[in-house]
Amino acid sequence: MENLIAKGKKIINSQQNSVLSAATLIMIMIAFSMILGLVRQRVLASYFTPDSLSLFFAAFRLPDAIFQILVFGTFSSAFIPVFTKTLKEGDSKAWLLAGKVVSIGLAIFLFAVAVVGIFATKIYSVIAPGYGPAGSAEIAFLARILFAAQGFFVVSYVLTGVLESSRRFLVPALAPIFYNLGIILGTVVLTPRLGLTAPAVGVVIGAFAHFIIQYPLSRKLGFRFTWDFKPDDGVKKIGQLALPRVIDLAFDQIGKSTELFLSSIISQASYTYYTFANSLQLLPVTLFGTSLAKAVLPMLSNADGDKKEFRKILLVAIYQAMFFTLPFAAALIALRVPVVRLIYGTKIFDWNSTVQTGTVLSVFAVSVVFQTLMSILARSFFALHDTKTPVKVSFIGLVILVIGDFILVKGFHLDVWALAAAFALSVLVESVILMILIDKRIGEIINLKFITHTLKIFVATIISGGAMYFMLKIFDKSVWVKRLSFLGGIDATSTFPFEKFVLDTRYTGNVIILTGVTFLVGLVIYILLTLLFKVDEARYFLNLANKIIVKRVLPPLPSKEQEPISPTTETPSGT
Repeated sequence: MENLIAKGKKIINSQQNSVLSAATLIMIMIAFSMILGLVRQRVLASYFTPDSLSLFFAAFRLPDAIFQILVFGTFSSAFIPVFTKTLKEGDSKAWLLAGKVVSIGLAIFLFAVAVVGIFATKIYSVIAPGYGPAGSAEIAFLARILFAAQGFFVVSYVLTGVLESSRRFLVPALAPIFYNLGIILGTVVLTPRLGLTAPAVGVVIGAFAHFIIQYPLSRKLGFRFTWDFKPDDGVKKIGQLALPRVIDLAFDQIGKSTELFLSSIISQASYTYYTFANSLQLLPVTLFGTSLAKAVLPMLSNADGDKKEFRKILLVAIYQAMFFTLPFAAALIALRVPVVRLIYGTKIFDWNSTVQTGTVLSVFAVSVVFQTLMSILARSFFALHDTKTPVKVSFIGLVILVIGDFILVKGFHLDVWALAAAFALSVLVESVILMILIDKRIGEIINLKFITHTLKIFVATIISGGAMYFMLKIFDKSVWVKRLSFLGGIDATSTFPFEKFVLDTRYTGNVIILTGVTFLVGLVIYILLTLLFKVDEARYFLNLANKIIVKRVLPPLPSKEQEPISPTTETPSGT
């Protein structure tokens, strides 16, 4: 037992000194955390109706806005580079900087929470008018509980930064898993006594777990709480670097508040449908888009000044983003109903809720590739030391999003899927503008070769997506019995023994089999078509699949400053 404990401590405290070991560890933890996040949503859907869950998700709006702007905006773009550089100048100076950031961050956070918390009910009555006075009061009550969770995150994200800077990736990668476990356990154990307050308390438990799992190793490395509120040069540098990102995230919060405002008017349950669909469509964006974007930034930064090399790296990232995300987007569109049913379908999350969420998901899926491209293109400007251009383009996207939301919902009285449509349009415009601007900056991005390559991937996606759609319809018994969709005019139930080759999708096991097999068939068709079209990324994919046979030893992480490899941590709302 002592040997086992010693080995466990060694694993936790060890550094990941190669790109391969760090990236592999992080990707495994990201995947596990995302799966656990879906389990969390499933648990919530099992205990609360969509109407009640909308109040819970709405309560995140103010706490999440403060977190994103004051905490995530700083630590996602500024803290780690400055801390890493300061660490080279001396351990004591670096740990003093970390302590100052915690002190100043908590002071600003507590002031913001005090002001917003006092007026929470009035603010929610404005940004979520559809829930009425009673709903606004309940949302404000839940929000005040959730603010406590954000206080833990102020400290916890500093600890994440110091551990990643020290190349200890395991513990920070575990933190989001414990966050999700806290919400799940809080919901399961406390709901019979506390009702809708239970998951809010679970969020606080999860946030505390997110902090406490990182604290022992951080303290061992040298972190100490320092109640020093005087900003030094390091703190000022962090503020300067974070400002563009903070502004960008502030724009994002305006858009999210608009979505809450309009969804509350459509129906009380609409915000739940929107939130659940958004969680699903973020899976491919997070797995492929964020990973590619984080990997490409240091390479683009190293190529700054060499336009040819910069262009080559950027195009490879763009092509890979399209190749990997488009088939998943097609799958989300074709398989939207069974996917939603499998993940969220419970006795109280009924068929109408499943269809509504599936519709929103299919519209969201259209934007998956554009969200991925935006992440990569924005970082291409960061590599050129230009942080202002992405912010300006983000503002244009915000205007399109807000105007589009109001026109579609208030003007045309469309359902909640219209909010996803306006979002898709905004990210489409943003990605196109960024693409044009980077083409003007470095040249030879948008040309005949680029258009041809894109069309090949797009055609393969359309064909594979169509195959998944028709296969799902053909092998679903309910489609034949009820004469749904394109099979409505075919009376084969009396002349053809269809029951021998179709699946009764009233049973969960059959839904899993049909969805899984359909996706795999669509993926195989996509790979074969892209190979036929001579798309380079298809060959890369096959080589990646054979990585066990073809072994490559990657060099260790260089000691020079670069963007750390870090996991994509969910926002506190997890939505």
